[in-house]
Amino acid sequence: MQTYAKVINVPDFPPREKHPTIFNGFDELAAGETMMIVNDHDPRPLLYQFMMERTEQFSWDYLEEGPETWKVAISKK
Repeated sequence: MQTYAKVINVPDFPPREKHPTIFNGFDELAAGETMMIVNDHDPRPLLYQFMMERTEQFSWDYLEEGPETWKVAISKK
C-alpha cells in the first residue's frame, strides 16, 4: 500500500487558498515523495496549472475518479 508524505483534503480550504496550499505542499516534498489530494470535483484545471508551473517535475495519477470524490497522487520527480 502506498504511503503519502502528505494528504490534502482540498474542500477544507477557502477557494483562494486551494491551489497555493497544494503547490506549497508539493514544493515541500523531497524528490521521489508522493502526496495525495482529495477533492469533490475533477481537479483537471490544477493538472494544467502543474503542467505550466512545474513542467517535468511531477507525475499525476488518478486514484479515484468520482462521482463524489476524486483522489490524485502527485509525485515529485
